[in-house]
Order: sequence, then structure tokens, then C-alpha cells
Amino acid sequence: FSSLASGFLADLIRTFGAAYPNVQITFTAANPANQVAALRRFELDIAFLTGTAPWDGCEVQPLWSERVFIVLPDADPRGDAMMMHLPDLRTDRFIVTRAPPGEEIHDFLIQRLASLGHHPDIVRHDVGRDDLIQLVALGRGLTLTSEATIAAKAPGVRFLPLADELLSFSAVWASRNENPALLLLLETARQLSLDAAYHPTAEPET
Repeated sequence: FSSLASGFLADLIRTFGAAYPNVQITFTAANPANQVAALRRFELDIAFLTGTAPWDGCEVQPLWSERVFIVLPDADPRGDAMMMHLPDLRTDRFIVTRAPPGEEIHDFLIQRLASLGHHPDIVRHDVGRDDLIQLVALGRGLTLTSEATIAAKAPGVRFLPLADELLSFSAVWASRNENPALLLLLETARQLSLDAAYHPTAEPET
């Protein structure tokens, strides 16, 4: 649900790379269950996932939070508002990608809108996140994104914060993983997470 465009993950990779330039890092995008399965097989050292739920055989360390944003086309008259409330969007069509983080966004919408007594209209597309944003610009529906993503400006859309919606993110790794590079990365992440800038309130700054 997060992004390397800005925010905690971008700052973590930058900080760690400056401190340990000889450590090679490779990246993969996958849905949470697939990432955790790879952690248990020691195919991945660490995953950064939404929430703080426990995973069998793994350690979980909460690190940072981000506001949730709705992506609207420029032509939508609601784009002039300072923020949106999720109940006001319950009759809108949402679009998500089948690729990560589409599954997480889909589950977020189902959980939040179902609690309002409404079954959301969600359409899945086999496109990447960038193309999904362009589909919003073309009027095919709305989507959600995280605060870190909005640093990458996209033509034809506006990003508005959702009131009272905040996502927590955690590091997850296999309990028996003793990779020294992983331990260094975890320590760097823990130190970085002490900065209050990575723990916003649900209300945006005015």
C-alpha cells in the first residue's frame, strides 16, 4: 500500500544505503500472504506490510503510519474539497489493480464500506499502479493510495486525504533469520521510526 516515491521506505533505503554501501538489496512486490510465505522459506529477508497483525513463525515490528488518499479525476467537482469522508464515496465505483497493492486496497474498501452497510462497486484491472491512476484520470472510477505515493505527481487527477483514515505499517521477518544485513536494516528502521514525522495524525496539516 506504500511506495518508494517518498516517505519512510524511501528514507530507509537512502539512509541504509549511505551507511552500508556494500550491502546489495533486491526488491520484490507481492501480496502480503505471498511475501510472508517467502519469508518463511528464507527467500525474502524482510517485508513491509500494512497493519500490525501477528504472522506465525515471524516477528512483527510496527514502524510508521501514513494517511490514506482518494484519487479523483480533475473533472470531479469534489476535488476542490480539503478532504473527503469515506461514507460520501459509498456509491462511487472504485478500481484496483490485480497486482500489488490491489488486494490490500480491495480488502480495505470492503472492510470500511461494508461497515457502513454498503457493498462497494469495485472493478479489478490487470494494469500497474501508474496505469490505474491514468484510468482514474479517464473517468473509469476512483481508487485509493497512500501518502507516500502522492509525491509522484500524475496528470489529470487530484489526491485528497480521507478523514479519520490512517494506515499503520510494520516490518515482518522470519524468527529464525539471522542474516547480519537484515539485523542492520532492522536497527536502521527502528532508529528512523523514532522520528515523529513518520507518525502523522489522521487529520492533514492545514
